[in-house]
Amino acid sequence: ELQWYLFAAVFLPGAGYTLLRNEHVRIDVIIGRFSPQARAKVEIFGTLVFLMPVVLLILYLSFPMVWDSFIHSEMSSNAGGLIRWPAKVLIPIGFTLLALQGFSELIKRIAFLQGLIPDPGEKNVATTEQRRASNIQ
Repeated sequence: ELQWYLFAAVFLPGAGYTLLRNEHVRIDVIIGRFSPQARAKVEIFGTLVFLMPVVLLILYLSFPMVWDSFIHSEMSSNAGGLIRWPAKVLIPIGFTLLALQGFSELIKRIAFLQGLIPDPGEKNVATTEQRRASNIQ
């Protein structure tokens, strides 16, 4: 049971970081052929139509569940079971972080389309290698 709690503690808050690093699963075979502007438009569409509604729905549905678990000091039914609200509170925390990062990505894509910043979706190999070199030193 503790394993599930630790798994949630790593992966739920890490979803926003994964979006920040542009490491989420994508269909690169199709979108890789698009121009950077078209990719930015697809990202904006996906964020507004898929990511944000799902995140907001999960947040809306998770708060009552977490509150109820906290108020009633819900315990696992296993012998010597753990309290459940700490694991459940990770759901709204993780999805709040994901929503904030999704909003940040939305702003970056709009700024790119307006010509204010370089392509935020482009993975810069030189920057990654520079980071690795600075970490080694």
